[in-house]
Parts: sequence; structure tokens; C-alpha cells
Amino acid sequence: MNANEYVESVIQKVEEKNAGQKEFLQAVNEVLHTLTPVIEKEPKYMKHKILERITEPERQVMFRVTWEDDNGEIQVNRGYRIEFNSAIGPYKGGLRLHPSVNIGIIKFLGFEQVFKNALTTLPMGGGKGGSDFDPHGKSDAEVRRFLENFMMELYRHIGPNTDVPAGDIGVGGREIGYMFGTYKKITDRFEGILTGKGLNWGGSLIRPEATGYGATYYLMEMLKSKGTDLNGKKVALSGSGNVAQFAAEKVAELGGTVVTLSDSKGAVYLPSGLTKEMWNGVYETKAIKHGRLSEWAEKFGVDFFPGKNAWQVADKVDVAFPSATQNEITLDDAKMLVDKGTIAVVEGANMPSTLDAIKFFMDNGVLFGPAKAANAGGVAVSGLEMSQNSLRLQWTREEVDKRLHDIMVSIYNTGEYYAKKYGHEGDLLLGSNIGGLVKVADAMIDQGIY
Repeated sequence: MNANEYVESVIQKVEEKNAGQKEFLQAVNEVLHTLTPVIEKEPKYMKHKILERITEPERQVMFRVTWEDDNGEIQVNRGYRIEFNSAIGPYKGGLRLHPSVNIGIIKFLGFEQVFKNALTTLPMGGGKGGSDFDPHGKSDAEVRRFLENFMMELYRHIGPNTDVPAGDIGVGGREIGYMFGTYKKITDRFEGILTGKGLNWGGSLIRPEATGYGATYYLMEMLKSKGTDLNGKKVALSGSGNVAQFAAEKVAELGGTVVTLSDSKGAVYLPSGLTKEMWNGVYETKAIKHGRLSEWAEKFGVDFFPGKNAWQVADKVDVAFPSATQNEITLDDAKMLVDKGTIAVVEGANMPSTLDAIKFFMDNGVLFGPAKAANAGGVAVSGLEMSQNSLRLQWTREEVDKRLHDIMVSIYNTGEYYAKKYGHEGDLLLGSNIGGLVKVADAMIDQGIY
């Protein structure tokens, strides 16, 4: 069996075993189809059935979460934790609270996390979790009661040397605090079992900013490869949550002009760019008040376009920076962006571009920064938070930011190196996938069959 046949046979088996899990199957197809060059040159990976093993989670936990709302009504949600691969370190990956959450989405996120974490240079395996609970419109008390009951089950499966969850969509500092407090109460242990903690009790500086800052640092390396930078570039950002907020801040700091933001209800267009005052308003509306972008737009006299996405409302886009959710850039969006002059796409969210959109970008010479590389800044600083917890100290903001920047440059260089090594120079998607695979696969072989 040659490399192509091997890859296709594994994909077929994964599809048969995971029918209906479209996001997970999309991620597996995207990764495995880029691995043929390394399988051809390294037959040991076929011999040790690495692709079969790396696409099968080591552990899948699904559980009921029962809680009481403010009206005294009993509510029932479903919780998940997928511990995907621990070959190079404890499972690491966020918890997502969103009504769209299902096992296929959690598996896609966990699978991507394996490669992403390997690229960071830090000793972290891959995992992911969450629930179909929707924190929007819930009181603080309802969120707390849900999370207390969520942690009543989750605590059995996590630990500082086993599995260390973090935040994701719907999980910020408030939610991490409620879960950490519950874990401490149940176990009578104060230990680093979550990242994204408050600064006064084990958190790291730069953690809230990390994904947005990191993706922007990665973008700078992409642009540098073509002899340019962000100065004067019009950057269309999607989303208005944590990633988009701090990507916008860093883009502006490095000379770019942020011309769009969005949320699930619509988008805004800012032809003159996002000012510092506007940014402060977005942060207050989204991070503190948990409000909607339309509320911010009304306050600042900005036109809000209901039902539109960020790519539709901008007149010209030099850089597309998807930072909202999976599959938000379709083939039609990709064609629109190329028509608007886009020279680079950097993925701040997880798998925000469909497979045909990615192919269209690459076929048209658009620089493409894949999520597992570009948005690894968040988990990188989570790993640095773990290190600080183990050392019982806290690094300065400057030190964490420098380490983050160095990690993102290293991630870019790894993708560039492996793309060139396997005859696909400039293909950062292929290079990042191979770079992540090699590290994890070699560790799996070293550790035998388990």
C-alpha cells in the first residue's frame, strides 16, 4: 500500500466510525491529505499505524449536567471532555459553552489541539471539552450553578499532570473562577488544574490577550516573508469577542487599520479604522457587560448591518482575520475577498475557512496562515501559566509577551521549514500539519503501543 492509499484508507475508516460528525471529519480530511509527503518518506508512521491512532481519542467522556435556573426550574445539559492525545504532555485544551456544541465539534477541536500544542514547543497533549449550555442571557447565579454542577463531574478527569482545561467560546475569567472554586471545594487542593485564572490566584499576565496578540505576531511573519508589514493595511476582523478584541488592539499598534468587526447577529464597517475609544467601548460591551455588537454600534453612531458578515461589508480588504467560529469563510467569501484585494488570511478562530475556500486562497497566491499555527498563542500562554504555577511564581507582562512572540515566530518557522523540506515551499498549512505530526508521532513510537 502506498502513502496515498494508506491515507485514503484511514480517512474512510474514520468516516465510517464517526458518521455525522461533520466538523471532525472535515478536520481529519484537511490534516491527513497534507501528510502524504511525510508518509512517503517515513514508512515507520504507516508501520506503527500512527494515523489510525492519532485520529482516535484516548478517552471520550460525556455526562449529564443538571442545574436549577432562577425560576426554580430544573434544566438539563450535556457536558463533554475529549482527551485526544497525551504523547508529549498532559491533555490541554479549552472548554466551550455554546448551544452548537456536540461531540463532533469537541472532537474536531481536540484533534486540532494535538497539532497546535505540538507546534508551541511546550510539553502539552491535546484535548477539548464543553457543553451545549448557552451563557448568553443567563444571570451570574445561573452560570455559577451550571458550572458548579459541570465541575462536579469534570473534576474526576482533570489534574495538573493529567488534563488542564482552559477557556474557549463562552468561558472567560468569570467562568474559570466559578469552576476553580468548585474544584478546590470538592478536592481541598489548590493546584493548577485550569488556565486563564485570575492574576491574584495563579493566572498569567497576557493570557486574555494571547490568542489575538499571537495571531498578529504570526501574521507579521507571514507579511515579512513577502517583504511587507501591517503599515497602511486594511484588516477585516470577524468576531468581537476575546480573540478579535486583542487582535484589533495589536493590529492597530503595529500600523494596521481595523475596518470590520462582527458577531452572530451582523457586522460593522469602519472605513476610518477602529479608534482606541471605540476599542474601549467594544471591550466594555462584550467582555464586561456580555452585550451585543449592535448595542456598541448604536452608542458610537456606527452603522450595523444585520445578517451580514465581516467580508461582505468592507469595500477593500488587504488582510482577512477570521476570529469568530468554524467555517465562517466559505468559497463564495473567499472569492469575494480575493476580488477585494486580499493578500493574506490569518486564522484567529479554529478552522474558520472551509476546505474549498482554503484551496481557492492558495490557488490565487493568497498567503494563508492556518489556525493550528496562527491561533496557538492562547494555548501557548496557557502552557506558560502552567509553568508559572509549577514554579510558584509570576513572570512580568514583558517577559510573557516576549516568550509569546518567540513561540509564534518559532511556530511560523516550523511550518515554513517542513513545507520546504517536503517540496511544498510556502504552504504553511502542510508544513504546520507535518511539523505537529512528526513531534507527536515520534513520541508515540518511542512510548510503545498504548
